[in-house]
Amino acid sequence: MPPRHRPVLPDILAPGLRVVFCGTAPGTRSALERAYYAHPGNYFWRTLFEVGLTPVRLAPPEYRRALEFGIGLTDVAKHHFGSDEDLPLTAFDAAALRRKLARHRPRIVAFTSKNAARAGLASAGRYLAYGEQDARIAGSRVFVLSSPSGQARGFWTIEPWRELAQAAAD
Repeated sequence: MPPRHRPVLPDILAPGLRVVFCGTAPGTRSALERAYYAHPGNYFWRTLFEVGLTPVRLAPPEYRRALEFGIGLTDVAKHHFGSDEDLPLTAFDAAALRRKLARHRPRIVAFTSKNAARAGLASAGRYLAYGEQDARIAGSRVFVLSSPSGQARGFWTIEPWRELAQAAAD
């Protein structure tokens, strides 16, 4: 999709959060509904509840409530939406992400897919495993999670999400 002047979805950030989740860009359904992880086939909100990161299962329109639980939301591409393969390389702004994270200093940054991690870490050719990474961003621990998107169902595993929840609880 063409770039926009305003972000497709606003950042949900505050200083000192437990976890900031970072995706590549909002999907088409999320852009239309103006809510993070809005597609009914997306496991994001269900998984946050299942692994204990939230005490209630939030619905996509309630995404601003994530702050109540020490959770932030952002994307590497703030001005584009759609499937990862349809996004131009110029859509991703790892430097802007790093500035935001340095300003807010969350304990953990969790990329919601390997694609998001590659874009956010600016490491296109690097192999990434799920789970905690050796890399840090602005002092924050970094996790790579399996994508909750229905389009990535063949790669889904809840284990890295459980590992993240344990680290966030410590």
